[in-house]
Amino acid sequence: MSSGGGHAAPKGFLTRIIQAGALAVLFAVLYGATRAVPTIQSNVGTIAAVGFLLLCGTLTSELVEVVGLPHLSGDLAAGIIAGPHVLRLIDEHSVVELTHVNALALALIALEGGAHLKIDTLKKGVRSLAWATLLQSLAGVLVMMVVFVSLRRFIPFADKLTTSALVGTGLLWGTLAITRSPSATLGIMSQTRAKGPVMTGTLSFVMTSDVVVVVLLATAMVIARPLIDPTATFSMHDFEELGHDVLGSVALGTTLGLILAIYMRLVGRQLLVVFLALGFGMSELLAFLRFDTLLAFMVAGFVVQNLSKQGEKFIAAIEQTGSIVYVIFFATAGAHLDLDLLRQLWPIALTLAGSRVLVTLVTGRVASRLAKDSPIVSRWAWAGLVSQAGLALGVAAVIERSFPILGSGFRALSIAVVALNEMVGPVLFKLALDRAGESSREPQLSLPAIEMAARASKAHLQVEARASQDPATHS
Repeated sequence: MSSGGGHAAPKGFLTRIIQAGALAVLFAVLYGATRAVPTIQSNVGTIAAVGFLLLCGTLTSELVEVVGLPHLSGDLAAGIIAGPHVLRLIDEHSVVELTHVNALALALIALEGGAHLKIDTLKKGVRSLAWATLLQSLAGVLVMMVVFVSLRRFIPFADKLTTSALVGTGLLWGTLAITRSPSATLGIMSQTRAKGPVMTGTLSFVMTSDVVVVVLLATAMVIARPLIDPTATFSMHDFEELGHDVLGSVALGTTLGLILAIYMRLVGRQLLVVFLALGFGMSELLAFLRFDTLLAFMVAGFVVQNLSKQGEKFIAAIEQTGSIVYVIFFATAGAHLDLDLLRQLWPIALTLAGSRVLVTLVTGRVASRLAKDSPIVSRWAWAGLVSQAGLALGVAAVIERSFPILGSGFRALSIAVVALNEMVGPVLFKLALDRAGESSREPQLSLPAIEMAARASKAHLQVEARASQDPATHS
C-alpha cells in the first residue's frame, strides 16, 4: 500500500489493454458458466466469490485510474456489475455470506485508523478538530433535520407522520447524516499516500467522529422516542447503554492494544494470523458483549501507536494486507447496492444527498475560518467528509429496530442515500487531495517490488550490524 523506496514501472497503453482484456475474459467466463450451469453459483460459494471480486476489483480499479478516479470507485463498479442486480454473477446468498469476510476488513480499517492518530498531531490540530466537530456534528444534525422535515411530502413514509413524529424522525435522520466513512478515508489515503494538513485533519476528524455519532445517536433516540410514539415515556435507559458501550469499548480496546504492543515487541511474527483472529474471533466477542467494534479496534491501534514504540511496525504490518482488504470490502459493498431501490427513490435520495454535501461544505468552510486554518484546508477539508458506508447503514438498522412504527421506509431511504454518498464521496476526496497537492506523484510499488525493497533493506541492516561488530572496520 504505501511505498518504501524505489519506483514501479509506469503502466503504459499496452498494459491497460491487457488489463481490460483480462477483465473482459473474467466476466465472460463466469457469465457463460452461470448461464450454462445455473446451480454453479450456490456450488462455488463464498470463496469463489471472494476470488472473483478480488481479481475483477483489482483490474477495474487499475483501469479507472486512467481517468483519474480513485481505486475504490473501480472496486464498487466491479461489485455492482457482478452483483445480483446487474449481471447476477454472484447471487444474493454469496453476497450475504461475504459480510462475514468484511469483519476482517473493518477490524483492520479501525486498527489502522487508530494507529494513524498520533497524540502530537492531535494536539497541533485540536482547535480545528474542535470547531469541525461542533459545526459538522451539532449544526449538521439540526440543518439536516430541517431539510428532512421540509421534504416530507416527497418522502413516502414521512407524509403520513404527525408533526411531532416527523420532527423526531427528522432528528434521527440528521444523526444518520453526520456519519462518515473511515474505510473510504483510509482507502483513499492508501492509494494516494497523501501527506499534508488536509489528509491529517480529515483522518483525525473521521476517526474521532465515531464516538460523537454514538453519543448523539443515543441522545437523539431518547428525545425522539416520545415524539414518535405517544405511548412511550422519556427514559435514561439509552444513556445507560451508551455508557456501557463507550466505556466498555474503550477499556477492552486499551487492553487489546497493550497486548498487541507486547506481542509485537516480544514476538513480532505471524501477524497475519493475529489479524485474522482479531477480525473474526474478537469481532464476534465484541458483538456478543454489545460493544462498538469500530471504537474498540480504533482505541487498540491508538494505544499501540502512542503507548509503545511499535506504531510504525504495526501500520506496516496492516498495510501488507490492506490492498486486498479494501478491494474485497468495497467490491462487496458494490454488490450490496440495491439498484432497484435506488431507481425508485433516486429523486428524494439525490436531494437529501445533495443537501448533505452542501451542509458539509458550508459548515466545513465556517469551521475552518473560526479555527483560522490555512486557505488550502479551508478550501478542501470538507471533501473528505462526504463518503458514507457501513457505519451509516448500521445506524439505520439500529433506528429501524428501535422504531418499528417507521417501518422499512426509513432504512430503505437510508440505503439509497448512502449508496450515492458511497459512490461520489471517494471521487471528491481524491480530487481534493490532488488539488491540494498532497497526493504522492510517485507510482505505487507493486507487491514484488515491495518485497524486493524489504529484502534489500534487511540485507543493508545486516551488513551495518556486522560492520559495527567488526573491530577492523573502525581502524
